[in-house]
Amino acid sequence: MTGEALYMKDSYLKEFEAEVVSVKESKFIALNQTAFYPNSGGQPHDTGTMARVSDGKIFKVVYAGKFGGQISHEVENPEGAELKPGDRVKCRIDWDRRYRLMRLHTAAHIISEVINKETGALITGNQLDVEKSRIDFSVPEFDREMLKSYEEKANEIANQGIDLALEFKSRDEVINDPKMTKLAKGIESLPQDIRVLRIVRIGDFDAQADGGTHVKNTKEIGKIEFIDFVNKGKNNRRIYFRLSYNEA
Repeated sequence: MTGEALYMKDSYLKEFEAEVVSVKESKFIALNQTAFYPNSGGQPHDTGTMARVSDGKIFKVVYAGKFGGQISHEVENPEGAELKPGDRVKCRIDWDRRYRLMRLHTAAHIISEVINKETGALITGNQLDVEKSRIDFSVPEFDREMLKSYEEKANEIANQGIDLALEFKSRDEVINDPKMTKLAKGIESLPQDIRVLRIVRIGDFDAQADGGTHVKNTKEIGKIEFIDFVNKGKNNRRIYFRLSYNEA
């Protein structure tokens, strides 16, 4: 049984109730629905808590991953307590962590589109982190003046306060549209069992097939700062960036 991924339609869902559908090794929990984002696509997993409705016992969620199409939550069991199939749980996302990652993910889409428009470069790797994130691009060279202009353009877009929107399209509709991804590997690299793709649109500026969490409006991002860039080999350059955060 595959639980519904609530974050796909609502990144702002901080709390939800669910039913435990399976337990492995007493600590790997699958739910009938979840808002916990699993580690994937360069976006780190969510953390938070599950509270068993019957007795209020709190289980700390330390990891979430997707295995065989199902999202698994690794929990720390309180002394003398374990979750069992059929238990109802009230879950809470670590919102500060989630919201920072949402801002970073939307910022990454803006950065990748700016650089793609300027250079044609595609993404060869990426990793978000709450303090510092990176994107690798297939481009022969950057210089600091070029990077400064890309940073300025990315912030200009963010400061416009553009609303984001979600669409869902069949894989067949998207597969032949190269504009729908900035990944060098293309849409074809996504698992074949994913037949419906979610498209994240930033107004008329950008549209990408993406399963991560994002803010509703680019004004929420804060200031984008490029902090370093390194040569990672032939035609591969890495940009490190961070955000100046507003209060959530």
